[in-house]
Amino acid sequence: QVQLVDTGGGLVQPGGSLRVSCEASGLYIGLYAMGWFRQAPGRERESVAAISRSGSRTYYADSVKGRFTISRENTKNTGYLQMSSLKPEDTAVYYCAVRWTDLDDDVRVVHYDYRGQGTQVTVSS
Repeated sequence: QVQLVDTGGGLVQPGGSLRVSCEASGLYIGLYAMGWFRQAPGRERESVAAISRSGSRTYYADSVKGRFTISRENTKNTGYLQMSSLKPEDTAVYYCAVRWTDLDDDVRVVHYDYRGQGTQVTVSS
């Protein structure tokens, strides 16, 4: 059974930092491109960042570029999203998703095969 578990969310003050994690089981993430999405109430889902299966290529939405860093440890079957200089508008449920690919530098995760359950990130003073 494939499962992606998102953890690490919480309440943080504006300007603060937080790292969310995505631990996979039932599959080897080294065969999948990985992405992080967020969904806020009343807003469309947003693709925040993505990373190729080898980690050689990354993608960031303009809204988070320079503040967020996506990474992965295939040996631990885990992906991460390090968030810094957080703003109230970053408040959302964050979830990871993976898409199988046979290309080491493929970062496309618009459509995915599996996703995590999400973790709430709230940025507020």
